[in-house]
Amino acid sequence: MNEYSDTAALLMGAQGDPEAWKQGMEAMQRRTAMGPLQIELVRVEDDEIEYQMPITDAARQPFGLLHGGINMLLAETAASSHACYGVDLTKVLPVGIEINGSHLRAASDGHVRAVARVIRRSSALIVHEVEIIHVESGKLLCTARVTNYYKAVG
Repeated sequence: MNEYSDTAALLMGAQGDPEAWKQGMEAMQRRTAMGPLQIELVRVEDDEIEYQMPITDAARQPFGLLHGGINMLLAETAASSHACYGVDLTKVLPVGIEINGSHLRAASDGHVRAVARVIRRSSALIVHEVEIIHVESGKLLCTARVTNYYKAVG
């Protein structure tokens, strides 16, 4: 096994236990873009997940605003990680097949929160609507839709 299959095994062992699953995701984040961007899992439920991150220089574009690509990374992170929740990862793995987003407002400091909600789930696909919200002002910065396909393992 490699470190990625170790993570899958850890997440599989945590199914049905949101706190244990959260700990597994936090252990995995150090090896992903989540680590340097300080993206933290806040909570997970059957149909919703929430992440939060600070707006730092690593997340800004050259004019000091939160980079639009970071909004998309945060949306993809939330939806794709939630697509793993409650799923037998030895049989299927979620693979992102579509993402779109609308940037509605800008922010340059503080924190952003991503809340991904399931809007459609089938045996083959899961679709999330994701809202990126500026924590300090409560304003909606971005909306996104992410579709993951459940690809058979093997």
